[in-house]
Amino acid sequence: MKVGLLQCDDLAAHVARVHGNYPALYSGLLQAVDPTLEFVTWRIHDGELPADLDAADAWLISGSKAGVYEDHAWIEPLLTLIRRLHLEDRPLVGICFGHQAMAQALGGRVGKSDRGWGVGVSFNTVVGHRSWMTPWQAGLDLIVSHQDQILALPKGAEVLAESPFCPYYLLQYGPHAMSVQGHPEFSKACSADLMAAKEGMMPDRRRREGMASLSAPVDDHVMAHWIVNFMREGLAPASRATSARDHLAQ
Repeated sequence: MKVGLLQCDDLAAHVARVHGNYPALYSGLLQAVDPTLEFVTWRIHDGELPADLDAADAWLISGSKAGVYEDHAWIEPLLTLIRRLHLEDRPLVGICFGHQAMAQALGGRVGKSDRGWGVGVSFNTVVGHRSWMTPWQAGLDLIVSHQDQILALPKGAEVLAESPFCPYYLLQYGPHAMSVQGHPEFSKACSADLMAAKEGMMPDRRRREGMASLSAPVDDHVMAHWIVNFMREGLAPASRATSARDHLAQ
């Protein structure tokens, strides 16, 4: 399976030097589950867009420090691309900014949360059980780094994991699109360095709480399995047949 990475940012140079940039982080995360995966990257934030959606079997939208509502020249083309991928039933997964971009593109609303920064480890309850959630577990605890959240769900979005801090943490849109607010590609050390770089940008208490949360275990490997499983299920003929029937019924 070839995964098309829609890269929407670069990590800060001092962080990327130590931990790697997004392409290396995502390929390392998912190839630990399936070493046969291939990756091809489009630098969306530099204006690169795939000319042919057959260039990849499944698609992954990265994180970004940008807000999906900001006036950057590359954001509207990304939202248009998301709508096209969704309409054509291409397997699509969004991470953090990608999670928010999918919601914005499909009719939801994203903005700054009145709950403030989410940093460190987030603790979430899984409220839906799907076949691709293997290995199964009832919690999903991942590294986070965000101020923005989905404030209103798009029509057809199903909430599969939530917390009081982030009610729309893990979403699914039919058989081919899924997104998560957390960063399974970030290590705890990467999270710590990101928080250190944000000193003065958030309340000190929140940063200290985030640092303390890094003592907890995280479910990055579980989420990696779920992502790969979801992409593969989205490519299955039965999944496409089900989606075609759903379109005809609308």
